Amino acid sequence: MILNTGARTDTVQYFTPWLLKRFAEGYVLTRNPLFPHKVTCYELTPDTIDCVVFCSKNYKPILPRLHEITERFNTFFHYTITAYGRDMEPGVPSIAESIATLKELEKQVGAQRICWRYDPVLLNDKYTMQTHRETFASMAAQLAGHVNRCIFSFVEIYRKVEVNMPELLPLSTAQREDIAAMLGEIAQRHGLYIQTCGTNGDYRRYGVHASGCMTLDMLGEANGLRFRSLKHKGSRQGCHCIETHDIGAYDTCPNGCRYCYANRNPRKAAANYKLHDPDSPLMLGSVGPEDEVKQGVQKSLLLKPDGVSQMYLPLV
Repeated sequence: MILNTGARTDTVQYFTPWLLKRFAEGYVLTRNPLFPHKVTCYELTPDTIDCVVFCSKNYKPILPRLHEITERFNTFFHYTITAYGRDMEPGVPSIAESIATLKELEKQVGAQRICWRYDPVLLNDKYTMQTHRETFASMAAQLAGHVNRCIFSFVEIYRKVEVNMPELLPLSTAQREDIAAMLGEIAQRHGLYIQTCGTNGDYRRYGVHASGCMTLDMLGEANGLRFRSLKHKGSRQGCHCIETHDIGAYDTCPNGCRYCYANRNPRKAAANYKLHDPDSPLMLGSVGPEDEVKQGVQKSLLLKPDGVSQMYLPLV
């Protein structure tokens, strides 16, 4: 089983004490986003988790104690650093701070386990092609050699994003081509492996590799693991990733990023964040009498000596 800690919220930046306690106690509870009273329990032990995947815009809060996880588990880290300022990402550190933190993370886990995410790419009157060209080139020069690869995506206008950023316009096919060509050329100049995320578009002619930001090949190469050959179903249109199990909760991230798909609006996220109890096995709130808690089936995706995987079932 691949455990995902950061697809629904920035767990590392805002919930580090809770996350560390969950690993220390060896289990976590998570609500089904579509059926909130259905709660799943996952065992957090090295023999039930193949790899722990992180995704954050600020790893600084967890760095002093990250070894409590990395010494026991296989890990992989997505670090999102974009061209945007506080007008777009109110709760995110500056580019300079983020790059410095990434390099501190690298000292602990190694460049092979870190992916730099430059996403989503969007255009407006302030963040133009020229802005992206200059900012991405500067960042690529500083991060090349410190990360496994760079992954970028084009902004997708979900309903939540449309409400929070009504001035946002969809990117045309020509604009996507121009962006891919620009980023691909800069990445090649700095010897940086680059690929897309969440698109079926083919930009290989620009030196841009295909989508799939969380594949078994990627996780295996980073950790010296051999996974079974499995179909990567993805989580949405254009996604080519392996299925993961997320332990976070939507509408809980106080970063306030205007393009965020995981928050309905910043006010809702701020209100929910106040309900967080670092001692609860749930990220948000606690288990109530109306909740149904079931043990999750945790199936290893690793290739065993006999060529099959192993199913981890709860002890009763």
